[in-house]
Amino acid sequence: MTHAIEVEGLVKHYGEVKALDGIDLAVPEGTVLALLGPNGAGKTTAVRILTTLLRPDAGRAMVAGIDVLAEPARVRPLIGLSGQSAAVDERLTGRENLVMFGRLYRLDKATATGRAAELLERFGLSDAATRVVQTYSGGMRRRLDLAAALVVSPPVIFLDEPTTGLDPRARADMWEVIAELVAAGSTVLLTTQYLEEADRLADTIAVVDHGRVIAEGTADELKARIGGETLEVVVATDDELPVAQKVLASVSGSEPVVDRHTRRVQVPVGTGVAALVETVRRLADEQVTVLDVALHRPTLDDVFLTLTGHAAEDADSSQPAGTAAEVSS
Repeated sequence: MTHAIEVEGLVKHYGEVKALDGIDLAVPEGTVLALLGPNGAGKTTAVRILTTLLRPDAGRAMVAGIDVLAEPARVRPLIGLSGQSAAVDERLTGRENLVMFGRLYRLDKATATGRAAELLERFGLSDAATRVVQTYSGGMRRRLDLAAALVVSPPVIFLDEPTTGLDPRARADMWEVIAELVAAGSTVLLTTQYLEEADRLADTIAVVDHGRVIAEGTADELKARIGGETLEVVVATDDELPVAQKVLASVSGSEPVVDRHTRRVQVPVGTGVAALVETVRRLADEQVTVLDVALHRPTLDDVFLTLTGHAAEDADSSQPAGTAAEVSS
């Protein structure tokens, strides 16, 4: 298997703060790796090193088969970067920004202009192409920034929290664009605090906390680490609760949790759909009226809470003042 990104033992300190504390990563070509973690976890620091913007204190990093530290100039033409803040010139129009990026990549003027037109159309910005960027909404700026990162169709793309601040519709549109990039053969390293985003886009997820990878795998593998599913039944009357409780206890072998106010009975199960089918059959035999039945799988939020003791969106309150810009995310 060929890896587009390989990281071994990356370390980066800012004074006494360990932004990275020995991270290892491997991203196969044509896949998406999501770095999932709270603010201060080290995600942005890792991206800055991999995109040649920052040197680590220790470790090794390869992008597209090239040593990032030894040959940064060879890496830069092969990567695209969309950072947390849109890196576009607000005094220029959307078209002028993209043409400028094309020229910086040494495209001739005609090619840069044509590529700008393609990207403006792809990102739904054609109608705003001649407007200066300072009149754009936040979502439009994010789309323009991502377009700028794709001017030369780089094989490796780094997206540092690309949907932060976007409304749900704009976020869904961005997810569609990212999926199209990967389908076309690009490799994407994505940092995010959004659990749904990682679940939706990533082939592999690396959970990062305090500068270290604390867990890695597919979304399903990470969810499986914290246990099975939960079976939930809502019955029609209070009198049916004891029967439902007895049936669920028998199916699962565990003591159910009962909420008498909502007439809801919950129990962990290890056999998933089979347990659900058996429960419904037994409740029907007992003539219990079921208003609702559901099988809940663990979420990535459950995974993160279990692994770290806090939610992915929580800021790192231990981060010293004055280092936020350097180790944010």
